[in-house]
Amino acid sequence: GWVEGQLPEALADVRPVVRRLEHELFVAQAELARSPHLPPPEHRIEARHVTTLEGEIDRFSDAVGPLKSFVLERGSPPASALHIARTVARRAERELWALHRLEPIRPEILHWVNRLSDLLFALALYANHRLGIPEEPPDYSQ
Repeated sequence: GWVEGQLPEALADVRPVVRRLEHELFVAQAELARSPHLPPPEHRIEARHVTTLEGEIDRFSDAVGPLKSFVLERGSPPASALHIARTVARRAERELWALHRLEPIRPEILHWVNRLSDLLFALALYANHRLGIPEEPPDYSQ
């Protein structure tokens, strides 16, 4: 919800993607919080969800064009919010892999979380691009 609240009208095409991700996150966390001894939940993250993320990564990345270097995680408020969300998703992915070593997690969830962070990165770049804010490469001389 926080990322969606940062989206101006110029990024109206991002809003339904962010809303869907919020629902999918709820489905994923509900499955992860469930005891493995219970029957599987009715709604689960499946391969089709991963495929959808990959299509969106391509769509938003193609709109921006290829990166020429690494970029700092900054820019517009929506891009900054998306970068923060991406960082949280990456941290969650690392925690899920640690948990997976102790208690198996379905591969679809692991793949989905990995692609989620990639989509959030693509959306952050797209937000800056659409709002006319150039990406800034890191200054390695600092």
